[in-house]
Amino acid sequence: MEWRKYTALRTAAIFAGAVLLCLFAPSAIRSFVSSGFDEFRAPMDSIPSHLADLQKYWSLHSNSKRDLIEAGRDLARLNAAYELKLLENESLRRRLEGLERIMNIPSDQKFRYEVARVARRDVNAWWQRMVIRKGSVHGIREGCAVVCASGVVGRIASAGTRTSVVELVSSRRFRMAARFAGDDRPVIYYGRGGVSMHAAEGEVFDVPADMEPTLKKPATLVTSSLAGTFPDGIEIGKVRSLSLGADGIFKSGTVELSPRLDSLAEVAVLVPVSEDSK
Repeated sequence: MEWRKYTALRTAAIFAGAVLLCLFAPSAIRSFVSSGFDEFRAPMDSIPSHLADLQKYWSLHSNSKRDLIEAGRDLARLNAAYELKLLENESLRRRLEGLERIMNIPSDQKFRYEVARVARRDVNAWWQRMVIRKGSVHGIREGCAVVCASGVVGRIASAGTRTSVVELVSSRRFRMAARFAGDDRPVIYYGRGGVSMHAAEGEVFDVPADMEPTLKKPATLVTSSLAGTFPDGIEIGKVRSLSLGADGIFKSGTVELSPRLDSLAEVAVLVPVSEDSK
């Protein structure tokens, strides 16, 4: 009986010591412990994603030979088309580099694309954050822009060794300078989260009063060069209506984000070329 009391007291003392350590330890120690825990948990975050890829791989083996042959033919056609596009892009790139050398113009290549699979996405933070399967060993750093085929996805909130956390464009903590397509005047974008699992939204503020989008002719909100980490002109969302604010000078409105944010499987991280050379 005494042994049980001693064990309970020891457990309570260890728990109290851990709580006091978390409350009164220097911020550097807390940051180190937190980052260490994140690195320890990173493999567990990516394992389900790897298992899903493996399951998909073996499920393809269960298809008939005829289906596989037809799929192989379709894939061969797509590969041939992509190879032609790659050759065309390479030719244009070399031509552009030649013109830059002749005219002594500095190259405007500021980013490279690092494609990453989505490893984990929590239901209770569906429109706030997600984890991807690449990190600092791939050149990814905090603050890097994240995009997909439909436009802006978010930015890197923290980068571990082999996984990174993405703050989504729909998150309430996400904000950036933006502009409307065809208009260079800057506006402010804020994420607003999702009302439901199928409705991610944002808000735009400080819009000039002469902007008048409609339901039939919505205005496209795109990134601005003032955002820094994002190239200019990447789509953020659509704005179908605006209303005057309390000051009676500027307008504000709801931004409809891409529905593809609900089912992302892969994203592209824009890694600054200048960081690769360090």
